[in-house]
Amino acid sequence: MAEITITLPDGSARTLHAGATGTDLAMAIGSRLAKAAVIVEVDGTEADLALPLHDGATVKVVTADSERGLYTIRHSTAHVMAQAVLDLWPGAAFAIGPPVENGFYYDFELPGGGTFSAEDLPRIEARMREIIAEGQPFVRREVSVAEGLEIFADQPYKSEIIAGTVEDPTSVTEKGVVRLYANPPKERSESPERRRAGKRPFTDLCRGPHVPATDRFLGHFRLMRVAGAYWRGDVDQPMLQRVYGTAWATKKELDAHLHQLEEAEKRDHRRLAVELDLVSWPPELGPGLAVWHPKGATVRRVMEDYSRARHATGGYEFAYSPNIARSTLWETSGHLDFYADSMYPPMELDGGTRYYPKPMNCPFHMLIFRSQQRSYRELPLRLFELGMVYRYELSGVIHGLLRSRGFTQDDAHIFCTNDQIVDEVASLLNFVIDILRKFGFEEFEANLSTRPEEKSIGTDDDWASATEALRLALVREHVPYAVDEGGGAFYGPKIDVKVKDAIGRAWQLSTIQCDFQNSRLFGLEYVGPDGRRHQPAVIHRALFGSVERFFGVLLEHYAGAFPTWLAPVQARVLPVQDLQDGYAADVVAQLRQAGVRSDLVHADEPLGGRIRRAKLEKLPYVLVVGPDDVAAGTVGVNPRGGEVERGVPVETFVARLGAEVAPYMVSGA
Repeated sequence: MAEITITLPDGSARTLHAGATGTDLAMAIGSRLAKAAVIVEVDGTEADLALPLHDGATVKVVTADSERGLYTIRHSTAHVMAQAVLDLWPGAAFAIGPPVENGFYYDFELPGGGTFSAEDLPRIEARMREIIAEGQPFVRREVSVAEGLEIFADQPYKSEIIAGTVEDPTSVTEKGVVRLYANPPKERSESPERRRAGKRPFTDLCRGPHVPATDRFLGHFRLMRVAGAYWRGDVDQPMLQRVYGTAWATKKELDAHLHQLEEAEKRDHRRLAVELDLVSWPPELGPGLAVWHPKGATVRRVMEDYSRARHATGGYEFAYSPNIARSTLWETSGHLDFYADSMYPPMELDGGTRYYPKPMNCPFHMLIFRSQQRSYRELPLRLFELGMVYRYELSGVIHGLLRSRGFTQDDAHIFCTNDQIVDEVASLLNFVIDILRKFGFEEFEANLSTRPEEKSIGTDDDWASATEALRLALVREHVPYAVDEGGGAFYGPKIDVKVKDAIGRAWQLSTIQCDFQNSRLFGLEYVGPDGRRHQPAVIHRALFGSVERFFGVLLEHYAGAFPTWLAPVQARVLPVQDLQDGYAADVVAQLRQAGVRSDLVHADEPLGGRIRRAKLEKLPYVLVVGPDDVAAGTVGVNPRGGEVERGVPVETFVARLGAEVAPYMVSGA
């Protein structure tokens, strides 16, 4: 029998019979690997396990516990969901169904313009489990465009994709070949509706690869919700029904994810913000716009004061800029060419001059640098601003403080020489991570985002130099990172710093961008040591990302129980009886004199109820004062999550609280 030789990732070789598949290779290596195998990677291209391997190929077996294995599981689960929906709603049209973070979705158009309800999800899940239990194989086919159009003649969205008018990352039409995957069911598994209608086996337009069969790896899923989604993301196109699901390789992983979602629901900043009287979103303001109540504003002030102090001691100069500017500014910066869709429409003033609300602070800082002749001795020049910006986010993506239309960016722009870029970015990474640690985050990773192919300006050499400078800084600071191809800004590559919160969710917060373009666009120059004029490099940096979003992330991270240094009320004083009201007021006065944010709740209701309310407000300390405390000048200390202590002198408590918050006080600011 003829044989083929396969090279494994470690360089070793395996000899197999001609026509051997990925499954055969996995079995040859070991039964445990064969059991875990999802797909294979052949010479760098992913393929189904059932496809024959060719002689001389380098092959990697992809397992269910890997990122790509999980991606395949989610992709295949999406196909099963589409089959279930078409079984349950004969005549439905299906569009696209890609894997996404933590799961998948599929878009549908139901007969007669119908919509899904939450009650439909259990029905779809039940049908999916029948399909999974049947073990239907995923069978790959390749047909001509003409045949593909015939197969999907009753599916308008698939036909659009085949005709090449719509790009779908999970399907392929190339060189006149259309790739399909069919799931031929056994007789008992096909729904009565489909049998009566004489429907063909479920077939989807798809690039693949897929798991070998529906009973391999696909049982651990849950359908989550239904939403509306415009076809091709275009408001002028039909509104489709999008069903979201989550899928995992094991039941343990699914249960852990569902538990995390339950925790996330409890921590939803929109609910906590209202319950704790921090922030609200009055409908009179319009979507994506919030008002800050005194307690929320106090937390925000503490955040901003700490940031200002750290920037003051970190060598930054402070700047302020207006909230609107003429269109010429945004034409120069390139925002009207590349960012107009996210900008509010202009106002026409001064005889027809167009003014735009600012979506960015960057151009204003360019004008500050340009306002006078600069010397290399001034560089690096670091400008910092807490500047309000406005972006017209679509209503469907607005999400409380995490995605809003008006927010404050803690923007910095560092003007430096090319030789200073790596040192500055490395210093910025250290600065950013140190401040994020102060706010309670400990796990960090980053994305290095490269040039967008279609929406960018500048030369390839500029982009290559800027990207390499960011990479070197990440390596120097030992920050783990992944490359996000094409994810950069239109004027330069960037580093996005991510943190993990208390329940393991990743949040993208800080951004550092390296830019050679704005100097050219705005004509920025400095005089070098050679007496000649040179263009500075510009490093853009947002540490919080936005104050509002960072606040929302912190609120969810701490589930509303802010650490003492951030808490809007650090200590509440409760007299046991109204006879102690006067002493309680004196205690509050002492606390406030010492800088402790405190308040008093009089004995107008039983003590137990007042303590419970303070606990629900998640206050760090409740101080109870009774007759003995009045005589001794003490308080009873009831700390959040700690043991109650009686008879603590007021000055002792103040000293303890001062020591607790001391690490967050910046000296020399």
